[in-house]
Amino acid sequence: MINIDDSEKLERLVNQLGLIVEQLWSKNAKKSKISKHSKQWWSELYSQALDTYRSTRSHENWKFFKSTVKNTKQSFFDDKIQEIANKSRGPWKLMNWVKKRKLPATEMITHNDRPCLTPECLWTALHSTFNTALHCPINLSVLDEIPHKSCQTWNSFSRYEFKSAISKCIDTSAPGLDKMTWRHWKLIIKDDDCLSRIINIADACINLSHWPKYFKVSTTVVIPKPNKSSYDNPKVF
Repeated sequence: MINIDDSEKLERLVNQLGLIVEQLWSKNAKKSKISKHSKQWWSELYSQALDTYRSTRSHENWKFFKSTVKNTKQSFFDDKIQEIANKSRGPWKLMNWVKKRKLPATEMITHNDRPCLTPECLWTALHSTFNTALHCPINLSVLDEIPHKSCQTWNSFSRYEFKSAISKCIDTSAPGLDKMTWRHWKLIIKDDDCLSRIINIADACINLSHWPKYFKVSTTVVIPKPNKSSYDNPKVF
């Protein structure tokens, strides 16, 4: 096991891990071709059945294709309804999944009484609205009023504790820039050596009081709040 005894070594190790993930993703990722058949329940089996019908134009092959798709779709949606009903503990949550989405009206965002006509202007408006606390002065003297307490020793993560925490994470959560989902991490930590190395990095972050820059990079998606009368203000996003 690597002894991570300073923040520079921690940064270097995490960056190497990120580079390995990026290389593996670039090597194995496949581009999806969007089509009218790009459905969650669609598989290569149906593509083959459809190709068979197109090549033969047989009525029997067409019936086989239609019946296979129909049965699979029914099974898929039954499972999806059961999943939502069990997790939400109520059938009304299903309405949020099946009903049509009504998109809000698009309006030009204004900032400081001026319309945002360029990406730079829009960035300034959103950044100054969402990150108002950035670079604000901090009065550290308020910490002097807190009674002093002795420091406690950090107990390293146990294997059970780490696995238990990750097992509760949802596999369908949006991944970060490294494209890694919780499903990937659950598979990785099944290997004892990989789990030990990841725990080693987690413990080093605590012991060194340092959070690597690689973990601080993220993608922010600005989405509108529902049912607003107007969408010309950054605060309604």
